[in-house]
Parts: sequence; C-alpha cells; structure tokens
Amino acid sequence: MQLRYAFRLYPDATQQAALARAFGCARVVYNDAVRAREDAREAGRPFPTAGQLSRQLVTEAKQTPERAWLGEVSAVVLQQSLRDAEMAYRNFFASLKGTRKGPKLGPPRFKSRKDNRQSIRFTANARWSITDSGRLSLPKIGTVKVKWSRTLPATPTSVTVIKDAAGRFFASFVLDTDPAADQARMPDTDRAIGIDLGLTHFAVLSDGTKIDSPRFLRRAEKKLKKAHKELSRKLKGSKNRAKAREKVARAHAKVADARREFHHQLSTRLISENQGIAVEDLSVAGLARTRLAKSVHDAGWAQFISMLTYKAQRYGRTLVPIGRFEPTSQVCSTCGAKDGPKPLSIREWICSACGTVHDRDHNAALNIKTAAGLAATACGAPVRPGAIPAQREETGSHGFPDRKPCRVTAQQPVREGQNPRPSEREASQFQVSLVE
Repeated sequence: MQLRYAFRLYPDATQQAALARAFGCARVVYNDAVRAREDAREAGRPFPTAGQLSRQLVTEAKQTPERAWLGEVSAVVLQQSLRDAEMAYRNFFASLKGTRKGPKLGPPRFKSRKDNRQSIRFTANARWSITDSGRLSLPKIGTVKVKWSRTLPATPTSVTVIKDAAGRFFASFVLDTDPAADQARMPDTDRAIGIDLGLTHFAVLSDGTKIDSPRFLRRAEKKLKKAHKELSRKLKGSKNRAKAREKVARAHAKVADARREFHHQLSTRLISENQGIAVEDLSVAGLARTRLAKSVHDAGWAQFISMLTYKAQRYGRTLVPIGRFEPTSQVCSTCGAKDGPKPLSIREWICSACGTVHDRDHNAALNIKTAAGLAATACGAPVRPGAIPAQREETGSHGFPDRKPCRVTAQQPVREGQNPRPSEREASQFQVSLVE
C-alpha cells in the first residue's frame, strides 16, 4: 500500500531562492505543455506525444536564449512537470467519457506564481538522499533542514517539496508499506462498533460513547474575521497586502491542521480498538448546501471517513458503509418498530411500540451497527449480513448490541411433526426478551 508521509522543511534564504527558481521552471514547462496541446487542438492536429513535448520543451528549449535558465534546475523536476500535464489530460478525458469516478473535471488550466500551492517532485533517479545528520539533500538546492516527527517505516521512492499558501515548506515522501507488518502492529480484537456522525457531537458510538465536536473554525472565527478585515483594507499589489494575505493563510492553516490532527487521532483509536466499524455514507456535498453548511464544513466528515477507509485497509480491519437513505433515526433499536421521521430539534424520543426511551444519536449508532451486520448474537460473536437482506416488515430481527443473553418464547405451540425451526414468516410470531 502506498502512503505519504509529510514533514516540515526549514530552508535558509539561499535554499528558498533555489526552490522558488525550481517552482518557476516547473510551472513554465507545465504551461508550455498545456499551450502546445491547446494549439494542436485549435489547429485540428493530433496532440503531441509526451516524448515530443519532452524533446521540444526541455531538451531543445535549454539551447535557446529564451529558455536557457531551465538548465539551472534538475532535469527530473521538468520531466515530472510534463508528467503532471499528461496526467491532467488523462483525467480530463476519462471524466468526459465517464470512466473516472467523482465529479466532472475541467480541462487543465495554466498555473500561476500566485497560486496557493507550489510543488516540485524528485524521483529516485534524481539522486536525492537523506543525510546521516537527518537533512534532506536535493539536487541543485542543497541540504535542507527537516523536522522529523516520526521515522519512515520504509525507503521512500520519491519526494515532493511543497510550499503552501502560508509560506511553509513541506517534504512529502511516497513509500510502499508491508501489509503483514502493518497488521501485526495492531492488537487483536473482536469488537465491533457503529458510528453516528453529527454536529452536536462529532460522533456517537454504539457503545454509548459521545465524542464532542471541537468546532475549530467556530472557535477561530473572531481571529479570522479580524485578519480578513485587515486584508481588505490593504492596497492591492502592495507589500502590506501580501503580508496580510499570508497572515490570513496562516490562520486558516492553523484551523485545518488542528482539525486534521483530531481526525487522525480519533480514526487511529477507533481502528486499533475495533475489528469491525460501521459508518453512514453521508452526502456531505448536499448537506453543505443547507443552512448548516458552515458547521458541516467545520466537522470535516469526508476527511474523517477517508482516514477510516485507508487505515482499515492498511491494518486489516473491516469498514462497512451504510446507505444514506437507511432510516437509522426512525427505527427503534430495541424492537425494530419504525416510528417515522423526526425533526432535528428532537434529541430524545419514546418508542410507541415498546416504550423504550431513546437518545436519538445513540439509537442511530445502534441501528447503523445492526444494518452493517456487526450486531452481536447471544454468544457475543460478530455476524455478517446474509445474501438476502431482511425486508422492511422484518425489522424486528435486529440483534442486541448489549450482548445480553436472550430468552425466546413462542406465542403459538409447536404442532406435532412440525419443524421446530421457524420460517421467516413465523419468526415474527416470536417474542424476544432480555434475561436479567
């Protein structure tokens, strides 16, 4: 499994100038590749191949006075920029044909030196290395100081140097991890859990645990408002406006970093403690168009579910997504009766069939766990859903997450010669009660 490990870089003034030069050269080659293909499209000619672009825009361009400065940076950086343009066109055409999942992509656009993100990539043939003193040695840039927050589990295959909108530099290493070694790191467990994501609480687990929502954006709104007000009062194009823009970017980066760290810690804890995890497949894009848009973006559900997905795959856990149209907030987790939709203002409700008092979020988490087939049987073993799902009228067949032993009593006597194992129709005539 391929993963990325990002670490903060601290280049000095000379190295920052060299990195800015490399960013500019990579940007120019990328824009030249996009322009060459757009000119070919407008003229009705076939697109130039990657080899033709490499020879024309890199090899031959270095011999001209207008592009002689391309030789001041590593050739690998320029070649990788051409590959990025090639991949951008492939994704665009795949999106047009419908073979690429996700939202539709537009054609590649020209890059600008004012973009919020600048990056260059070094592959193994660029001869970059990590020195014995812990510095990152990059060709034609120098040995850059790295803040190592952890050790790399394997040898990286490439490194991408990134400059974000806040002016910070990062080194992103790509490496291949060993699945067997990753799974051996996680403790063995047979626990399963359902997760109900929300805004009042970020997550409510089926075992009753409630995780408060940090609301990083809401807490930083006052500082962000002040920074944006200062930015709006600066003259466009002035150095003071550039400083104010960087101040705004640093404030937003602080919020994003805190949210990402919270998601990483919570997802790692849930993956390490549970073998099976069920979570609802929410329509974040749809919810972001409602009056709760700011709170939805502040929660960052999509990023959290993405972390759960790749960590479950890496460590050999089971992640079961539940359809967004599953009525988890309308069904009683005790008797299975459907009590109808309820407004968000109702946080507790009483089942009209069995009289159980439910916490809205906890009940939904229990139903999510049951719908995923992770609910426990009487002996406590996790079960998986069968090939044929239960019908809506058979919701009383939900399991009991508290794993207490059950007593099953029949309302009708079993006739002589009758099969003692009930059919699906006869199962609804049985009552299930907890043994205290």
